[in-house]
Amino acid sequence: MASVRTRFAPSPTGALHVGGVRTALFSYLYARHFGGRFVLRIEDTDRQRSTQAWVDEIVGALRWLDLEWDEGPFFQTERMDLYRETIERLLSDGRAYRCTCTPDELEAKRKVAMQSGGSAGYDRHCRPGFGPGPDAGRPAAIRFAMPTDGEAVIEDLVKDKVVFRNADVDDFVIARSDGWPTYNLVVTVDDADMAISHVIRGDDLLPSTPKQIALYHALGAPVPSFAHLPQVLGVDRARLSKRHAATAVTSYRELGYYPDALVNFLARLGWSHGDQEVFSRKELIHAFSLESVGKSAGVFNLEKLDWLNFQYLKARSPEQLAGDLRPFMASRGIVVPGDDAWLAKMAGTLRERAKTLGELTDMASFYLADEITLDEKAVAKFLKPEAGPLLAALVDRLTALPVWDPAAIEGVFTGLMTETGVKLGALAQPVRVAVSGGTVSPGIYEVLDVLGRERSLRRLRNAIEIANAAAGH
Repeated sequence: MASVRTRFAPSPTGALHVGGVRTALFSYLYARHFGGRFVLRIEDTDRQRSTQAWVDEIVGALRWLDLEWDEGPFFQTERMDLYRETIERLLSDGRAYRCTCTPDELEAKRKVAMQSGGSAGYDRHCRPGFGPGPDAGRPAAIRFAMPTDGEAVIEDLVKDKVVFRNADVDDFVIARSDGWPTYNLVVTVDDADMAISHVIRGDDLLPSTPKQIALYHALGAPVPSFAHLPQVLGVDRARLSKRHAATAVTSYRELGYYPDALVNFLARLGWSHGDQEVFSRKELIHAFSLESVGKSAGVFNLEKLDWLNFQYLKARSPEQLAGDLRPFMASRGIVVPGDDAWLAKMAGTLRERAKTLGELTDMASFYLADEITLDEKAVAKFLKPEAGPLLAALVDRLTALPVWDPAAIEGVFTGLMTETGVKLGALAQPVRVAVSGGTVSPGIYEVLDVLGRERSLRRLRNAIEIANAAAGH
């Protein structure tokens, strides 16, 4: 199937959402699996809502996800001559006609038909041989003359066989009265002109497929294969919205998810390959098939995405994490108080705890700040008067350390616990509150090592003052 050609055709009227990305991903994987071509086409014919800013965001999101296209991006607004030539051809062939019915007239007819139990579709008032025809001198839209008999049979690669009666499909508008072409016309002309072999898209567009098939036949163009993907729903089976999770793809970049993790997650929304959950890009391309796409909706489970991203994050070496974190932190306006070696050491203490780069950055706040705020409840519980002398003895020993590393720091703790008889928790928890601000952190020896001697001792001395103040000293 070397002739496979797929496309992704977003409208630049808003952010690229996860449902759209899944469509792009399946189109990309299908083309790559068969060694075909993946085309990017920007459907920007909505002049009121399409903007260059949305084009840039869509293109940027696809590039972040490494869904690179082979051809394009093509813009429909740059292909108007082709659409107008096609419309004139359909008119001259008798496959389209001018319609002067106004929106008010159409709505009035629809209401009458509904009240009498008739069809709410267009009554073909202006179609030659079916009605009086268009009124001279009035603005005219162009309608396509649908066949009035026969069927459109779609051997859908996901939904199996779907049949529409042509008589049930309206004579639809292919150009408005201002001459601007409509979706069904431009998408069909583009797919035919670009020799798209497989149209992979959301099943919300299934009702438009019989119209497009009729257009293909009228143009003498081969009909592509269709694969209509089920929707992406929230865990409550409702339409995915912001109450379930962020819907814009760029939000996941800003939250610190890995693009490969998001691709992996979206690939598994409605597609399966045995029990395997974690896939490399190469594995996805090798394994993907439309036959394994389910007929039911994919459920967007944020916990599953978090789990997947954690697998990718913890597989990174500390050095790789440092390379990931520096630009991510810079995008949040955070200045890293150390070189890459320090950042790698810091990241190494947190990579088993954080699910995203955003979480890791938040957890690292006590490492990154010169001054920290101590949790009041933690202070009340652990920086009691009896902690003051213990911390003071620890500071004296840590100050005298010739080498500052986890092993040396652990030796100081062990020696002090042996001499005083205190348990590790009684010593480590006051230290943890003192240096991190709270009661949860990575291993205390590693924390002190990453913070460094100067910042560690300064925070410990501050905690001694708090404990002594509690004792009334």
